Amino acid sequence: MTTLIPKITVIGPRIIRILGCNPGPMTLQGTNTYLIGTGNRRVLLDTGEDKNEDYLTSLMSVLKQHNTTVDKIIITHWHMDHIGGLSNIVAAMEDQVSVYKFPRIDPEDSPMPATAIYIPLKHQDLIETEGATLRVHHTPGHTTDHVVVELEEEAAVFSGDCILGEGTTVFEDLHSYMASLKLILGMEPKVIYPGHGPVVEEPQTKINQYINHRNQREKQIMNTLNSSINKFLTPMELVKVIYKETPEHLHLVAVGNVLNHLKKLLKDKQVVQQGDTWCSVTMKGQL
Repeated sequence: MTTLIPKITVIGPRIIRILGCNPGPMTLQGTNTYLIGTGNRRVLLDTGEDKNEDYLTSLMSVLKQHNTTVDKIIITHWHMDHIGGLSNIVAAMEDQVSVYKFPRIDPEDSPMPATAIYIPLKHQDLIETEGATLRVHHTPGHTTDHVVVELEEEAAVFSGDCILGEGTTVFEDLHSYMASLKLILGMEPKVIYPGHGPVVEEPQTKINQYINHRNQREKQIMNTLNSSINKFLTPMELVKVIYKETPEHLHLVAVGNVLNHLKKLLKDKQVVQQGDTWCSVTMKGQL
């Protein structure tokens, strides 16, 4: 059962969640943004989409109610439902805003708003505001520039799109993504505030579910390759075997998923590639 997320939720004395008002298949009920801190100048984590008046109205009402403003913005990654509203928010603030983001190189980031101060993030950077100490961790995989943010006072993690409140996420590089999941697992968070979906109250269970799900899919791929008579298989041929219960109109989506797994297995030196086909290292030795 889906947990209904209100437009505005006071999660605790130092966190207010403001829903991005942009529901959709990839965003669930919308993008979660978070106002963090206790003083009259606070940190905003992510900015929703461009020109979303409902979201901007919610944000401005929260700032007015709590007699505060935004002087720092942290962007978890470049996807437009997280960074799209940046210019709108910077323009709505009376004072200059510092924008923190891990640099993207694939391709380079779009220019930041001219009125903002851009501060490139590095792994383990510390950002402080009244009532909150935030530690940034580079967690690539979903995107190359993705970061999660640790709230040290509460042993909490704002997970962006690395971990969702419901379902599983997509990724560009599974090898990096699995390493990022293990990094977050090692942080031992007490709670996770995701970029989409409800609060994750049992982080260790959720992270292990993510890891186990990917490991199980990887095992299915390897078993299929190792039992293949034709030795080399295309991603679609793998999908036809592994995703038998999935409707055919979703098989192209599944191909992308399988291909990401194969690329990881290639980095792990468990498979070899020949054009658009793939084979396990074990079976290759028998050809």
